[in-house]
Amino acid sequence: MTDPRIHVSLAHLRRLQGRSRGLSFLPKQPSASVLNGRHASRLRGRGLNFEEMRDYLPGDDIRSIDWKATARTGSPHVRVFTEERDRPALLVVDQRMSMFFGSRLNMKSVSAAEAAAIAAFQILGAGDRVGGVVFDDEERVDFKPQRSRRAVYALLETIARLNNGLHADRLVTNQPGKLNDVMKNAARLAHHDHLIIVLSDFEGIDEQTRQHVSNMAEHNDVILMHVYDPAALEVPVAAKAVLGDAQEQAQVDLQSGAVRESLQAVGDRRLQRIRVWQSEVQLSVVPLSAGEETLPQIRRMLASAAPRRRVR
Repeated sequence: MTDPRIHVSLAHLRRLQGRSRGLSFLPKQPSASVLNGRHASRLRGRGLNFEEMRDYLPGDDIRSIDWKATARTGSPHVRVFTEERDRPALLVVDQRMSMFFGSRLNMKSVSAAEAAAIAAFQILGAGDRVGGVVFDDEERVDFKPQRSRRAVYALLETIARLNNGLHADRLVTNQPGKLNDVMKNAARLAHHDHLIIVLSDFEGIDEQTRQHVSNMAEHNDVILMHVYDPAALEVPVAAKAVLGDAQEQAQVDLQSGAVRESLQAVGDRRLQRIRVWQSEVQLSVVPLSAGEETLPQIRRMLASAAPRRRVR
């Protein structure tokens, strides 16, 4: 029987459907949410939700003038509304060998797969289209955004398939720039007004990665869901351990403070770089620990409220 902490099944991912209710990845968030205050490109016009009253500007639709406010203030004022419209979403799901690690609860690859399923069902339930880019070290599968439960199931089936292809003895050909190729392709698929959620440990990021992320964030809402293992934040004190992949292995002494500091510095530098992007590029960074259950973390970080019915 498959250990769900190591490999996911399609049945497990599909069972997350009913548990995703009440979550929202929309730009407007409760004050406690990690997404609160992030940049969002909104449509302005004669919409459904009142946003503000402001002075009339050249080019404004005269039908939006509030004549009572204009008479009261002596200068033209208009009502501004936020329009709701269908917004496609793209889930970029990392299932590389670097994700096949876990020291406490799940493999990072499992946490990413679960978070992707939760996001897919929530977005579809809100009436929006869902697409994705699922990739490992050797394969990439693209899904054009669709408003279809069958399409979501196909996306989850691919995630489960690549996830189950991860094994400790798997031989991986080193492919520099692989993550950058995926990010560049995602930017091509989500060219405008998309919600893009990248679920990855961001192994191998560089300045080129930042440029691809910046290109995506220019016309889209971008969330970087950084999937990490607790050992990356605090390397445990232990006897000698063997670290490596199917190509190379090394024995390290985790009782040595210098060794632990060196290993932790690698994770710290990656996390710090991503956090800098959050302010420079105007996107959101959401940390997701593989050492805890996935859904409670997402609910806590998004500070989700009860779902609201959409007015059309």
